[in-house]
Amino acid sequence: MKKAVQLAQKAYDLDEVPVGCVIVHKGKIIGCGYNMRNAQSNTLYHAEIIAIYRACKFLRDWRLDDCIIYVNIEPCPMCAGAILQARIPRLVFGAPNKKAGAVGSVLNLLENDGFNHQVEVVRGILAEESARLMREFFRDFRKKLKTKNLENF
Repeated sequence: MKKAVQLAQKAYDLDEVPVGCVIVHKGKIIGCGYNMRNAQSNTLYHAEIIAIYRACKFLRDWRLDDCIIYVNIEPCPMCAGAILQARIPRLVFGAPNKKAGAVGSVLNLLENDGFNHQVEVVRGILAEESARLMREFFRDFRKKLKTKNLENF
């Protein structure tokens, strides 16, 4: 999880929402990513999607059924769906995402008996550090936005 938080900091430093993700297979990191939506001008460039892509490429398989995914923030619906589709059996995340979380905050895709695959979820690992990064990012974002809006008058 520490690596996921480090990747989230990297995203923050690039003015991206600070989300970092690491996928581990048999004790080895096989995929990692951080948000790059702005840098790539692409809504799909979430940390989890990038990490899943890299892990699948590493294993040469779309099934990541022997992996653990670590994310500093609760995944959104798109990323939770990708975790489900990749058959990842375990998710470990830090802070909840009360506005867009799809692992219990707004809805819960991963622990739903209606799907043929469920994911074991561990919540709250390095939660305060992860939540602090998000608070600081959005505080700074609002300041920059306010400054930019004042400059346009």
